[in-house]
Amino acid sequence: MLDAVDAALMRALQGDGRATFQALADGVGLSRTAVRARVRQLVQSGAIRIVGVLHAGVVGMEVLGHVSFRVGGPVEPVLEVLGEREAVTFAAQAAGRFPAVAQVRVADDAALTKELAHLRSLPGVEGAEVFRANAVYKDAHSSVRELGDIELDALDWRLVRRLLKDGRASYADLARQVGLSQAAARSRVVRLLDSGVVHVTALVEPSAVGANEQLGFGLCCRGDADALGAALANMSRVSFLASGFGRYDVIGSITAPDRCRLVEALEAVRGTVGVGNVETWEYLRVSKERRGGDRPEGWGPL
Repeated sequence: MLDAVDAALMRALQGDGRATFQALADGVGLSRTAVRARVRQLVQSGAIRIVGVLHAGVVGMEVLGHVSFRVGGPVEPVLEVLGEREAVTFAAQAAGRFPAVAQVRVADDAALTKELAHLRSLPGVEGAEVFRANAVYKDAHSSVRELGDIELDALDWRLVRRLLKDGRASYADLARQVGLSQAAARSRVVRLLDSGVVHVTALVEPSAVGANEQLGFGLCCRGDADALGAALANMSRVSFLASGFGRYDVIGSITAPDRCRLVEALEAVRGTVGVGNVETWEYLRVSKERRGGDRPEGWGPL
């Protein structure tokens, strides 16, 4: 059973998956040895995966669209086709005005237009409304830092691939993987992290921590959407957040262990200064979710 210390460690690792055991120990008031054992247990139990997540722009997926589908007939066939689309990174059956929702990540607006034309033509789809993200403030499955001006060579890509599988791989292990000295490997990894190319984080398995309730929301704001997005992103229960253009000014997701805490989190969103009308949809079943490290075949040089 996870306790308050485990929860604190998970939050710290979500912020910095490569934080030293000493830094984690200082944060929770335990010994370095005790913290090492707890983190190992969290990983071995499947409660968390510590992986690197790429900046979407690195793999040509800088533009994000949230699509709400009107569907005639069963939703499952639509979800099956969405799951096969490379550009679709998230798809779910939902309760609310739209029985299916999806997130699309592509290189540019021309590619988004082309993908939307295909999705609107799917059998069973009677219409679709699109939110085009302008800024992503929070996303467990993609780095949201500003991407620095950096050119990646073959060794950088090999380090990135290793970090996507094991975000806490030691510098000694990374050095062996690419045939560099430990100091050279460390220098490259720090450069990759500081530039925003990759962010190491703990991906929390909802079922392992009892986070069984998930809700999507779209809202219209009064005033500055960017300032509102930055404020909402600080809420711990908000797992995804973006501002942009379309039906809503801001969209997001809330994850909670039970219905009571889900309602509390939603009320906190509604009560935030600058929030106007709010629409919600409950995720009945997530059929596709590309997690950190789960990248299409063939991206980046070997």
